[in-house]
Amino acid sequence: MITAAQLRAAAKARVNDSNLNSVMIALDRFGSGVGLDLPHREVAYLCQLMHESGEFRYDREIWGPTEAQRRYDTRTDLGNTPAKDGDGYKNRGRGPIQLTGGTNIRAFHAWCVKKGFQPPDFIASPDVINTDPWEGLSAIWYWDVGNPDGASLNRYADRGDLEMITRRINGGLNGYADRLDYYTRLGLVVLGYGPADVLAFQKAAKAAGKYKGVLDGDDGPQTRSAIHLMLVDLAPQPAALVNIKPAPVTEERPVAVTPPSLDAPWWKSKEVIVPAVTSGGLTSTLAAIGGIPWQNLAMILVALGLAGIFLYWRKNADRQAVAKQVEGAG
Repeated sequence: MITAAQLRAAAKARVNDSNLNSVMIALDRFGSGVGLDLPHREVAYLCQLMHESGEFRYDREIWGPTEAQRRYDTRTDLGNTPAKDGDGYKNRGRGPIQLTGGTNIRAFHAWCVKKGFQPPDFIASPDVINTDPWEGLSAIWYWDVGNPDGASLNRYADRGDLEMITRRINGGLNGYADRLDYYTRLGLVVLGYGPADVLAFQKAAKAAGKYKGVLDGDDGPQTRSAIHLMLVDLAPQPAALVNIKPAPVTEERPVAVTPPSLDAPWWKSKEVIVPAVTSGGLTSTLAAIGGIPWQNLAMILVALGLAGIFLYWRKNADRQAVAKQVEGAG
């Protein structure tokens, strides 16, 4: 099992120990019952919670109220009544992934009853969700059956599909880059590395035949795929019965501007032709040229050649025109 100390090591700031312990208590007591007892599943699960809860700093919805929160009161799609009777605030989000609305609260309670956990009355008093072990268990319920699929997200974890896990938890890909970062950090720590020690991991994973990328120390889909496979190897042998697949390596972190693909055909390349930097003399110019793909460099040379031909033609034409003027004047 992953430990609280490992989660603290993977975090980017100080965590709230009380909320973290609530998550770990539930995972320790009930995780195996829903298949959350394999390292690759636990890391996929916990990295989502780290993002959703702000590294376990928040276990309930921060109430403004905002305009959206004011509308909770009459949102029947959340299982609240159509009357403005205060149940929007009563059923506000709680737990590490914000269990929100009467429908979710009733479904969580019914699931706990079905499992024989003898839960308190969440429906009458939703605040008890934020007591142990229910706080951490609310996230396990969502992972198991409470998500839009109504089925365990373990199947996505088994193939290392962090994008689909994020979509089922978030409804989209908000904060996706942060979730991926937590996955890498926590995965590295669980595997015995520092949270940012990507290069050392890549070397070990390549030696083990799990990493096919370049030893560059950069996090990316190939690195995460290797982390997934190495985490799978930590599990006891009976875990081999699980349908494990390599993580997909086509997804990448969403960024404001899509970076150019060096694998794309040069005629489809979106790369910007970067002019050589000349302020540092010949050395900096050559360094700048060295960073340009050869296709773009060829285009630059062709353009310079055409420009030279044009200038030669223009200069020759001007010379001929001046000569004619001189002859006419004579």
